[in-house]
Order: sequence, then structure tokens, then C-alpha cells
Amino acid sequence: MKNQIYILLALLGLTTGCSQEEVDRYDTSLTALNIWVGTEAGAVYESVDYNYSYAYEEGSITFYAQLVGMPVSYDRTFRLQVFGTDSAEVAPTVRTEDYVIPAGATGGTYKVYFNTQKLADAELFSTSDGNVDFRVSPNGQFAIGTENHQQFHVVLKNYLAKPSNWDTANYPRVALSKYFGTYSRVKYQFMIEQLGLIDFEINYNAPTSYDETTNVVSASYAVYLQQVMQRALIDYNDSHETPLTDEFGLPVTF
Repeated sequence: MKNQIYILLALLGLTTGCSQEEVDRYDTSLTALNIWVGTEAGAVYESVDYNYSYAYEEGSITFYAQLVGMPVSYDRTFRLQVFGTDSAEVAPTVRTEDYVIPAGATGGTYKVYFNTQKLADAELFSTSDGNVDFRVSPNGQFAIGTENHQQFHVVLKNYLAKPSNWDTANYPRVALSKYFGTYSRVKYQFMIEQLGLIDFEINYNAPTSYDETTNVVSASYAVYLQQVMQRALIDYNDSHETPLTDEFGLPVTF
């Protein structure tokens, strides 16, 4: 009888030990959070570029976050801290969010925003690149991620060259000025922001409206793009106290 009691107690001890081990293994009170720039599939880039000149007001870069641990049945949020070499000058231009990892999810795709109009100096990073880093702000829910996933680096630029085909182009190519008027940096920034096209070409012989591989648009599609910009300018001017004005103090027109 005593032997049976000892065996029963030993079995209870093993059961209790297993339960405690499972609790520790699946404890979600503190989970590590990996962050990175690269691809959603998990490729990690050393850095990502952001060019203030590609947006007249606000543009963004994409980053990814992934739990190291188990998902939970409720939403969890995290924020980012900006730090690094040029963080003091860059911080006023940065907009982050309360980023949410939804209940049951293991990660997501998120954005950090940069506002060109909030640069203290419009020429900042126009002659040399800036550097800034982001990491997760401590919040008691997430520990820092694994190696190479604890922060990400952004290289900042602020220069925009006038396209060589703005004023002249050899047939069957067409000068951009035919559809978009006189060049200004502000106008080109606004076009990039609205159209998502940089250094594109207009060609009378283009077989399709837009060829993403060659960055060539047809003449008829260029008319459509001109109309898109005209509507965008109207919307901008209607929603701002001051009409869109270029670096020469002249109102932007299309």
C-alpha cells in the first residue's frame, strides 16, 4: 500500500512539473518583437532610403514587425523611437503611429511618415545624406527582438534633378513641358507625390498606356496624367489657405 502511495505522489509531481513547464513555455506576458526593413517574406536590408524631394508634403517608408512567441487573443500596440546621428533635425518631420498587432496575429506591415514641409532647413540633406534609426519604445509588453531585428536604419536624401526630357525630347519622344508646363522643383515634387512616377518618358509610339518596365507612357495617357494633376492641384488649393507656390514664389499650374 505504501509503495502505491509513493508511486501516486511521484506521478502527481511529474504532472505538476509538466504543467509548470507548459505555463513557462507559452507565457505571453512578455514577447519579443522583431522589426526590420526589407521584404515581408523576411529579407532584412541594411537600410532603406527616403528622399524628401519625392513628396511635397508627406511620404513614407515601410517596415515590418513579427512576434517571437505566441499570438494572444487581444490587440497589442507598440510605438517607435527615433534616434541616431541626425535624429534631432529629423524628429520634427517624423510621424509614427500607435502600431497594432491584432488579436491572433503574429505581425504586420507598417509605415513611418516624413513631412518635407517640416524640415527646419529646406536644403537639409541636399548635399550630404542624413542617417536616422528607429527602435521599439519600451512598453512592458515587448522585449527587444533577435539580432539584426532590433532596429532599422533610414538614409535620408533631399535632392531632385530636373528630368533631361522636361524641355526637349527627340521624336517620337515628347518633352514633359508639353503636358505639364514650366519646370519647378515644387511642381515636380507634387507630380511625384500624386502620380508615383519619377523620370518617366512620353512616347508617341508607345504600344501601351504605361509600361512599368521601361517607365514609358503614351501621349494619350500623358493627357490623362495632366488631368490628374489639374484635379489634384484644385483639391490641394481648396484644402490649404495658401495655393501651391513654387520655389520662385509663383503659383503652380498645369
